[in-house]
Amino acid sequence: MMNPDSLRRFRRGLSLFAPMFLLALPAAPAMAADAGLKSVRICVFDPLGTNGPAYAQARDQMLEARKWGINAEFKAYPDERVVTEDFKAGQCDAAAITTLRSKQFNHFVGSLDSIGAVPDTAHMRLALDALADPKMAPLMISGQYEVAGIAPLGSVFVMVRDRAINSIETAAGKKVAVMDWDKSQAKMVQKLGSQPVASDVTNFAGKFNNGQVDIIAAPAIAFKPLELYRGLGTKGAIYRFPLAMMSGSLLIRRDRFPDGFGQKLRSFVATQKDRAFEIIAREEKGIEPHYWMDLTAADKAKYVDMMREARIMMMNDGDYDPRMMKLLKRIRCRLSAGLAECSQSSE
Repeated sequence: MMNPDSLRRFRRGLSLFAPMFLLALPAAPAMAADAGLKSVRICVFDPLGTNGPAYAQARDQMLEARKWGINAEFKAYPDERVVTEDFKAGQCDAAAITTLRSKQFNHFVGSLDSIGAVPDTAHMRLALDALADPKMAPLMISGQYEVAGIAPLGSVFVMVRDRAINSIETAAGKKVAVMDWDKSQAKMVQKLGSQPVASDVTNFAGKFNNGQVDIIAAPAIAFKPLELYRGLGTKGAIYRFPLAMMSGSLLIRRDRFPDGFGQKLRSFVATQKDRAFEIIAREEKGIEPHYWMDLTAADKAKYVDMMREARIMMMNDGDYDPRMMKLLKRIRCRLSAGLAECSQSSE
């Protein structure tokens, strides 16, 4: 059971991306306001609700948001599922949620956090810059929805209760926590021969710490606040090998914002990524060295191939958008032209 201070730190970590979007509102080039202000409601996933940092930032910046030609009302939600439901129902004009959750609104952007597709921060920087380019604007729009900003939340690492689970083979039959709303995770775990255990952000850590699951995947911002070291104990470990990169997205209903709002905000948010990457790096360095487990070069190569096969399978099954897979492959090959996949035409 987390103490109040630990819970508060974790929740602040989860809501890291929301204040970035909110801070972008006043800082970006002002839109013309002489045409009158447009009232909008921005719904923010903040596990602390109205006591959280995302909500506080929103409240403090409401007057500044008028520079964008809007009169913004902000509402904090401690439950991300409810945010998405209210956004779909039209009760929110914009929603700040995790990118995986955003897939239901924009399949292209929602495929950004795919397994192994963005190996590290350098790749993520290029991906965020590419997605903020005005040439990508058509792909940011899906019907009435538009992705108005993407912020990084860090690498997702595999954590095991027993460091003897040091390979795919030894993970066979083990229980793995997967998000109950993302069926692709369960599909992938089953493909590897492990047992998926439906979980959500509120209970996956408890299941790991109490031994109900053997394996989880989480970013560094969750490690100390969720006391994941309890699950690791003296035998567990963290693979020093990113499974994916996690991000957050801000979605808007296009008809409820001034023309050009989405692109202006995307462009600005992309210039603010250094702040987020600094926080992420600090959290990763803050994990005690003895928890990390290095993999052999042979195992790393094997896992890279395995993740590529998983991406292709999930793309063919419709879980991942082929256009995003093509973009991310192009970025990987730009930074590492010698990769075997760079001489192959598929994903």
